[in-house]
Amino acid sequence: MRREEIMDALQSRAFQRASLKSESYRVVALLCILGAVLVFVILRGVATQNYLLLFVQATVGALAIAHEAVMLRAIKSAIRDDEDLVPELWVFNILIESQLPTVALFVLLLNGWMTPYQVLVAPAIVIYFLFITLSTLRLRPSLTFITGLLSAVGYLLVTFYVELSFADSTAGSERFPFPVYIVYAALIFLAGIIAAAVARQIRGYVRAALREAKLQSELEQINHDLDLARSIQQGLMPARPPQLDDFEIAGWNQPANQTGGDYFDWQLLPDGQLAISIGDATGHGIGPALVSALCRAYARASFLADQKQEQILERLNTLLASDLADDRFVTFAVIFLNPANSNIKVLSAGHGPILCYRHAVNKWENFEAQGIPLGMIDGMSYEDSHLNYLRAGDMIVLVTDGFYEWQNPEEEEFGLERLKETIYAARDCSPEEVIARLYTAVKDFSRGTAQNDDLTAVVLKRKITIAALREESAQDELVALT
Repeated sequence: MRREEIMDALQSRAFQRASLKSESYRVVALLCILGAVLVFVILRGVATQNYLLLFVQATVGALAIAHEAVMLRAIKSAIRDDEDLVPELWVFNILIESQLPTVALFVLLLNGWMTPYQVLVAPAIVIYFLFITLSTLRLRPSLTFITGLLSAVGYLLVTFYVELSFADSTAGSERFPFPVYIVYAALIFLAGIIAAAVARQIRGYVRAALREAKLQSELEQINHDLDLARSIQQGLMPARPPQLDDFEIAGWNQPANQTGGDYFDWQLLPDGQLAISIGDATGHGIGPALVSALCRAYARASFLADQKQEQILERLNTLLASDLADDRFVTFAVIFLNPANSNIKVLSAGHGPILCYRHAVNKWENFEAQGIPLGMIDGMSYEDSHLNYLRAGDMIVLVTDGFYEWQNPEEEEFGLERLKETIYAARDCSPEEVIARLYTAVKDFSRGTAQNDDLTAVVLKRKITIAALREESAQDELVALT
């Protein structure tokens, strides 16, 4: 069954349940009215001491109440079992209720204290309109129309009975022209038509309310699922930086929606090296989040595999190309840091910029990507990694394009130059402070525009220590001697 069909079925069941509840309220109202009428009839019968009439009226009232009580029980049973009433019960109920006013008029004819033609214009005919009005609560216009039609037919039945039985024995001054009574019947029928139109409108409002409630429920479920996905995704990212004697490292991520396509990670390898990675799947949302989680899993497994680090990108590309659709890919970069000698190896599959600030010479370096993003073309080969050495105070910054592509109200991007300027101004700060200042700068630049892409940043910095300075001095002297 298709999703649309399932939704239609659920909508139909929800409306069925709503209409049954509305019908139960209608029946309860009728029971209250019938109960009040029965009490009035009993009190009047006792007061007039017309016990025969009292018996007839009380019997009719009791039967009507019993019928509505049985109907109410059937409705509650249908609600409990999540079923609808059988069509025969609907028809029987309409037939009984629409003719209760007719029975009341015949009882008045038997009463004798009103002339037959007075009965035809007695206040009791208002009961027809009351029953027709309450029938709108069925939320079924066709049933309301039938109620009006049968009520008009019932009134005409009484009218013709009076006309045929009492026309000759009643003075002409006591009755209206016969067309007047036809007009009364027409008014009852018109009330049924109007009530059916009202019932149709109410039915539409109820359906609209049910759709809105269903959509709201689905939205809440989606938000719950997205919040759960967000917590899972955030849980996959490192909670705290690794403890290194000579290095500081920090990472930060803020998706544009509940979930995003960016991630960062670091992983301590068996040989003592630290793999620091960052990935950016195309788009943002739940789809890219799944892609980035897949990339992270493949990367962590590949880092532990017994293979050359230069082959990591080719391996990841092959794995992702076989899994991803043609319009999906991931920019990816990894830095292999050897804390023992401060050497780094940088690999990038379409990810940039990878900025390296050289503290001693106060200059920037930008490591270029070795090839295209992962997952685009299977079988691609990637260039050799960038080998380098981090001196005291040197800093490597990895960011995703959400930072430098964020626009202000004039649609001007933050850009790489402002990115470098912000990092440069924070060059003596801790990695956490560098990231905080970078986010503040791009946030201030945007001047309230929406974040349209995920933000991820990783900062690796070598501490300025006496041991580091002595090591570099010794290396410089060795290079000079050779």
